Amino acid sequence: MMPPLKQGVALPQPGWRGIETDRLILRQWRESDITANTEMLSDPLSGRFITADRKPVTEPMAGWRNSAIMAGHWTLHGFGTFVVEEKASGKFVGRVGPFYPPVWPGFEVGWVIAKEFRGNGYAVEAARAAIDWTFATFELDRIIHCIDRENTASQAVARRLGASNEGETMLLGHPVDLWVTHRNLWRG
Repeated sequence: MMPPLKQGVALPQPGWRGIETDRLILRQWRESDITANTEMLSDPLSGRFITADRKPVTEPMAGWRNSAIMAGHWTLHGFGTFVVEEKASGKFVGRVGPFYPPVWPGFEVGWVIAKEFRGNGYAVEAARAAIDWTFATFELDRIIHCIDRENTASQAVARRLGASNEGETMLLGHPVDLWVTHRNLWRG
């Protein structure tokens, strides 16, 4: 069940300009994002920690399907994981933001950054903006981040965001650590 919207808040509509940070734009999906998302998920590290089967995407149809799930979340729920675009170049950097399909252990803000953009602080910058937006939009006391125990880079992002590891959960048949950002502790 989706959390209620905060009073007076509306979800983004078509043509919404997105969220701007110093270096990034977080926006809704476009058809032109499919190829870049597929390329990002073809990286073995991304595939290992992001895809349902824990394997890199090697077929265009699998990349299309993954993008359709992300875009479909927007269509079905009025929000979803944002495409992260670099302001300076207009390039696809990755995807960051809220995701809450029926089988998920809670309302998540997740992140994945394309290999060529890692190490620039983009995951933290984008996740911070996405968490701010999520807490400003929904009546939630906490946001989760499902992170594989071996994904030390995402654990570092979670720590920089002030999240805490609160134990283990199962996600798509695989154990992951459940990191949590609490509203009352959030300093966006």
